[in-house]
Amino acid sequence: MYVPKDEVIDLLIPEWDADWNKFAFDVLGAKLDSQQEEILHAVQNSRRVSVRSGNARGKDYVAAVASLCFLLLEVPSKVINTAPTGRQVRSIMMPEIANLYKNAQTIMDLGGRLLADSIKFVDERHYLLGFKAGDKAMESWSGFHSPNIMVVVTEASGVDDITFTAIEGILQGNSKLVIVFNPNRLTGEAYRSARQPIYSSFTLNCLDAPNVINHKKVMDGQISQQEFDEMFIPGQVDYEWIDEKIKSGWVSEIGKDEMTDLDFVWNDNYYRPGDLFKIKVLGEFPAETEDVLIPIHWIEAAQQRWLDIPQNQKDMLVKKELYLGVDVAGMGKDRTSFAYRYDDFVSKVVLYANESKRETIHMENAGRIKNVIAKGGYAFIDTIGEGAGVYSRLVEQGVENAVSAKASENAKGLHDKTEVRTFANMRAFMYWSLRDALDPQFNPTLALPLDNELTQELSEIHWSTQSNGSILLEPKDDIKERIGRSPDKSDSVALTYYPMQRVRKKAKKYVSKDQLGFQ
Repeated sequence: MYVPKDEVIDLLIPEWDADWNKFAFDVLGAKLDSQQEEILHAVQNSRRVSVRSGNARGKDYVAAVASLCFLLLEVPSKVINTAPTGRQVRSIMMPEIANLYKNAQTIMDLGGRLLADSIKFVDERHYLLGFKAGDKAMESWSGFHSPNIMVVVTEASGVDDITFTAIEGILQGNSKLVIVFNPNRLTGEAYRSARQPIYSSFTLNCLDAPNVINHKKVMDGQISQQEFDEMFIPGQVDYEWIDEKIKSGWVSEIGKDEMTDLDFVWNDNYYRPGDLFKIKVLGEFPAETEDVLIPIHWIEAAQQRWLDIPQNQKDMLVKKELYLGVDVAGMGKDRTSFAYRYDDFVSKVVLYANESKRETIHMENAGRIKNVIAKGGYAFIDTIGEGAGVYSRLVEQGVENAVSAKASENAKGLHDKTEVRTFANMRAFMYWSLRDALDPQFNPTLALPLDNELTQELSEIHWSTQSNGSILLEPKDDIKERIGRSPDKSDSVALTYYPMQRVRKKAKKYVSKDQLGFQ
């Protein structure tokens, strides 16, 4: 007997109300893995859910599914989706929601109108709205009261406690709070949510991702390549990405008998994760201590500022005076790094591999520097080691805006932004100046490009205080041993903070090799 589609839908509604996962599959066409299904079940049955996650593990996707389940099954209802930045709302949250909603419209007439930042219905009490958290003052949140209300916060680590206090004020009646985030900081509601019993807390670990698990099954002969291809989830993290991070020095190899809580096995080898691997892959909080020079969340905030700058504004920023930091590589695997900073905008960090003899490398790098600063700006070159030869070539050519910036140089008379701290040497001063430019207490505007190597290098530096109170950084060799390479990119960015009061604007006569740092 033929049963009209509308009658079938009416029959299924009680089942959907009872099981959001069934609704997500039947109507939204959502493909959730087992862990995401657990999260959706928890959202249906709990008032507060916290999801910390590694990169590309599907946290925003399951949050979008939960948003639409509540919106379409609790009528009338208000669903508020918010994030620290407008880009995160426009480019991450709303596209996920829009794709699912469009698919659902092919199954049943939802009656709503999909807009760029919202879904609206004839009943004005019923809608989904997405906006940047900072766009709503605390008192504005009070207008969102509803018998059925859900607030979804993505990248919740970047949302301040004032906003969460405002959200708390509207969580009455049938209300739900879902927060999803990368665990990159040890403060705030997101951090607390992983430890408070009022939250159902989940971790999405990239090592457990279906694409990764199924890749291993192919390698072990448990499934065929065709079966893997059929089960592959586009957009989710894969085996190759994790393998690349392991080979990039985000972990350190250990013995089997050294294994502790977060250590793991990969291709029959045993590894201990660094902080970046914990956050980006394991979905775990870093083991940040007070001696870490630059916390990861400061770096990621600067990268977010970079992403939020429109391209036409970036084009204007690179017309400002250039501060070029040049860390010249020694012979071997190290790479020469050029960091381009224009005021508070680091446009890029470029690496050059050593492929020539020493003299040729000096000439090549001198030529690159001369061409880059030909129209103005300054090049700050670390003249300890190979950089001395490059600097000497530039001096011989009369390049007046090339600056010798020895990391070992004294930092007498130099202070941090508070005018309190002093420094053991120029390396400590330059890096601390970079730290000050990222420190939230100073309302930072420095923007850094998305660069995993730079993030790792900056977040791996430790500092201490000498007996006289001066700041001292750990030896560069210690960092190199820990990450498996020289921190060339971070060194070049730090060099752009060489103090301008020491810059000599007119070229001096050619100095001796001893003065340039040759031993």
